[in-house]
Amino acid sequence: MSSLKLDIVTAERVVYSEDVDVVIAPGVEGQLGILPHHAPLMTILQAGELVVRRGAEEDTLAISGGFLEVRPDRVIVLADSAERAGEIDVDRAEAAKKRAEQRLMGKPAEIDTAMVEAALRRAMARLTVAEKIKRRRKL
Repeated sequence: MSSLKLDIVTAERVVYSEDVDVVIAPGVEGQLGILPHHAPLMTILQAGELVVRRGAEEDTLAISGGFLEVRPDRVIVLADSAERAGEIDVDRAEAAKKRAEQRLMGKPAEIDTAMVEAALRRAMARLTVAEKIKRRRKL
C-alpha cells in the first residue's frame, strides 16, 4: 500500500511529520478520511480528534481547528493548536472545561458565548484524546 506525507504545523512548531496510511480529521461538516491519492481538497477543521494510522499503529492528536489541504501524496494541517496525546495536561484540560461550563451556565452579558463554546470544544477534544490513550494503555 502506498503512503502519504502528513505534516501538522502550528504557529509555534511542527507537531507531526511522518509518512502515514490514513488520516481522519474533524472537518467542520464531519469527519474526513484521507487515503493516498485522494482528490485535492482544502477545508476548515474544527476542534476535535485527529487520528493517524501507519500500518497497525495509531496516533491520536487533539487539534483546536485550522485548515487541511490534501494533495495526491501529501496532507498539510495548519492547526490553531495541536497536541499529541502524551503532551496533554489532563488537569489543565479539566480545569478549562469546568471554567467554560460555569461561564456558559451563568451566561453573564459580558461573556463572548462563541469564544467560551470554542474553549469548551478545545478542552473536550483534549480530554477525549487523553482518555483514549489511557484506555489503550490499560489493554
